[in-house]
Parts: sequence; C-alpha cells; structure tokens
Amino acid sequence: MKIPNNPYFCAMNYAIEARQLTKTFQQGKQNAYTALSAVDLRVGAGKAVVIQGASGSGKSTLLTILGCLAKPTSGEYTCLGERVSKWSEKFLTTFRREKIGIIFQQFQLIQGFTAFENIALPLIPLKLAYPTLEKRVHEAAELTNISTKLTQKVELLSGGEQQRVAIARAIVNKPAILLADEPTASLDSENASQILALFENLKNTGTTLLLTTHDVRVATHALVDDIWRMQDGLISS
Repeated sequence: MKIPNNPYFCAMNYAIEARQLTKTFQQGKQNAYTALSAVDLRVGAGKAVVIQGASGSGKSTLLTILGCLAKPTSGEYTCLGERVSKWSEKFLTTFRREKIGIIFQQFQLIQGFTAFENIALPLIPLKLAYPTLEKRVHEAAELTNISTKLTQKVELLSGGEQQRVAIARAIVNKPAILLADEPTASLDSENASQILALFENLKNTGTTLLLTTHDVRVATHALVDDIWRMQDGLISS
C-alpha cells in the first residue's frame, strides 16, 4: 500500500516504529560500546511519551536515531510510514527538516546570531518569501513567550530564555514529530507550565511527542500517555 503524503498518517497508525534497533559505537574495536541493544518500540501518531533513565542509559542515543540525526548499527526504523533507516544521509536531512523538530539539552544555538535568526534557521532551506518567514518566526516566538527578545544576541539571554529560543526553533516548521531532551530543565515553574501547555496544544493538533526528562512536572502532566524507562540500552514501560 502506498503511504499517503500526510505527515500524520503512517501504517498501523504508528508515527514511530523500531524493530531490533541497535547502536554500537567504535564497532569492531576493543573499546566498542553498545548504547542501544535490540530495542523494539512503537509510538502512536499524536501520542506523547516520556523517556526516563540515568545518564548513560541510552536516552540521548535513542533520540538521536529517532530524530534521523544518526543511523542505527542494525535494526529497522520506520518514521511516519517511511523506512528511514535504509535512507542515505541526504534524504534523511530533507526528511528531518520537513517532519521532525528537535529540542537539544544543550540548546545548540549559534552565538553571535539574534534570537530571531536562530529561530529562523530551519526555514532558510525552504526559501520562503521573507514576510512568510517573519510570520512563522513571530508565531513560534509568541507560543514560547520569547517575542520581546527576538532582536537580542542569544549569548546575552538567560538560560531559560535560550531554552525558549531553542524550543521556538524546533516548532517553527510545525513538525509532525517533536523530540525534546530535558525541555524544561532550565525553566522556572511559570515558563515550564507554559511550555507544557504548548506541548499539549501541539499534541491536540496531531503532533507526536517524545520527551526525555527528570522533571516530575513533565512526567506527571496530563499530556503524557506513557512513560518508558531506559537502563543499559533497553526500554521497559
């Protein structure tokens, strides 16, 4: 069956599906390390899943593969009905840009750029007319409560403000899937509540969310459908 060109449709209604997903670093060498070990998982379209686990449990490696930033050593990954684990880096980059938003724990903002310029970065390859690009950036900034800081260089912003810029950048393309690594770690209670409300609104419009967190405010929020626990590269629910 041909998969329709709809970002919220996938076979069996799973936005994310992995079979025997394994990631080994330094493969074939004496210091080889397996960060993921034959992981099977499924996430329904429009669902929100929290991933918990100690440092080194494999959470970040899993998000990196599910975000199409890296390929597994073995196993199969199907995202939005597409077997992306078989694709070249070129096609993965295009797919990630159009379908997936990623919020990194370390923010990965470009120093010397303003908040506006950082948020706009995912839109540049789309070659949008500037008024359209500007509108998208302002919409994302308003949703993340960072509109008043758009003209400031990101290195002059507080940690919480930088985190909101990173979140705005991740949602500016209106992705079908949003992956977030500790998305509320630098936020006070008020801003964390606003971001969780934003995530809930995104979920209600069909966005699929995977969130790694140690924050009880996230894990206990009503938007969460399931909690996975990772240990030694394995998942339990």
